[in-house]
Amino acid sequence: MASIFTMIVRGEIPCHRVHEDDKHFAFLDINPITRGHTLVIPKREVDQLFDLEPDELAELWTCAQVIAKAMKTATKCARVVTCVMGYEVPHVHIHLIPTNELEDFPIPPRGTLDPADADAVTAAIRQHL
Repeated sequence: MASIFTMIVRGEIPCHRVHEDDKHFAFLDINPITRGHTLVIPKREVDQLFDLEPDELAELWTCAQVIAKAMKTATKCARVVTCVMGYEVPHVHIHLIPTNELEDFPIPPRGTLDPADADAVTAAIRQHL
């Protein structure tokens, strides 16, 4: 059975798409830690980060770097924090979280995507890609 992220990539489940290329997909997290919290995934469904082929791993991080730079400019944050946990969905995903201070990254995450703001923050990040 396909992961929820594969279903998002296929368009079977809606999302706020930040970026897509032939190998990667990025979209806003529905339970964001901060405004603009984005997930970057490979389109190829792989459960664990280190099960990716070395070239796939490098390409995924390069994609995340491009999005993080756009996110930092768009959200005017001090730092983009990254996190890869891998327990929530059995599909590799990098969390990119705009932060201004350590307290912006609570463990465990708490928050809810504001539908009224989702389109605006998605467009802002895309504008800087």
